[in-house]
Amino acid sequence: MTYVSDPAAPRIAIAGATGAVGNTLIELISSRGLRHRGVRLAASARSAGRTVEVDGRAQVVEDLDGFDFTDVDLAFFSAGTSVSEKWARPAAAQGALVIDNTNAFRMDPDTPLVVPQVNADVLLAGRPASGIIANPNCSTIPLVRLLQTVEQRWGIRQVVVSTYQAASGQGQHGIAELREGSALALSDPDAELPAERFKPALAFNVVPFIDKLLDTGFTMEEQKMLQESRKILGLPHLDVTTTCVRVPVVNSHSEAVWVEATEPVDRAELVARLAELPEVTVHDKDAPGGFPTPRTAGEPDHVHVGRIRVAPHNPRGFWLWLVADNVRIGAALNAVQIAEYVLDRGLL
Repeated sequence: MTYVSDPAAPRIAIAGATGAVGNTLIELISSRGLRHRGVRLAASARSAGRTVEVDGRAQVVEDLDGFDFTDVDLAFFSAGTSVSEKWARPAAAQGALVIDNTNAFRMDPDTPLVVPQVNADVLLAGRPASGIIANPNCSTIPLVRLLQTVEQRWGIRQVVVSTYQAASGQGQHGIAELREGSALALSDPDAELPAERFKPALAFNVVPFIDKLLDTGFTMEEQKMLQESRKILGLPHLDVTTTCVRVPVVNSHSEAVWVEATEPVDRAELVARLAELPEVTVHDKDAPGGFPTPRTAGEPDHVHVGRIRVAPHNPRGFWLWLVADNVRIGAALNAVQIAEYVLDRGLL
């Protein structure tokens, strides 16, 4: 149990507490022993009134409309971009440090965009001017955790990424739609499948379209990975180009990553450097040819890497295959690790 009476412990609020990421935040606060003086839960009106257990205590979910943040020290927001745009700044103005898991503030110059294993030092300057710390996109987080060591050792000329993103990227509703559509397709191949969260329907399908389409022909999801990678790594001219694809997997995103470095890359050294990274599992370290998948990767709090191949025709270029739990690493865990960093250093 992490509830304490210590006045130095933070009072926490979770906006979006009944969603997939919100549920995981609650679980991680308990399992990682994040000390607190209480956790208040908030959600939209349709979810308000539910009872959720936090650290063995029953908590009633409050309506986010009219929620008072004046007695909150740390607020996690994971209820969607429109909700964060409406409520995150008022929450910060009332005194809460907001850790936001949406696209609302990621590119705001007054808001640090943080992956603790990569750029936590940007938080040492103190409370951000906006009162908000942004959590990056779920596909950007595992990517930059690997790219940083490559940039430091060999330099990076270009990164080309294809993502294979799970239904849980659309939360519990996305998972439910995939399961419902899969069952329906198996029972009746000619049936019209549900397609509210994913268009066209995701069941037994692959959809190369996530978020809205931009004038460039790229999607917002693809643009996020470029802009966010540049900001997190502090490389404003980093060349990253991406195709983001939704696949009929319940949870965990995968990425095929081509990196062209500035200098020739030795595969053995690359494997060793990746294996030394915190919370990264390299699957072919002991068994060449091994690779992770969403179903078999293992430890959900690690980034899993395999299929590490330096191109014979271009010794500066190499491929990586990575798998990461997008609800945990790509959202809730990264947010909790930001909170741990801030609290451990007395920065709240």
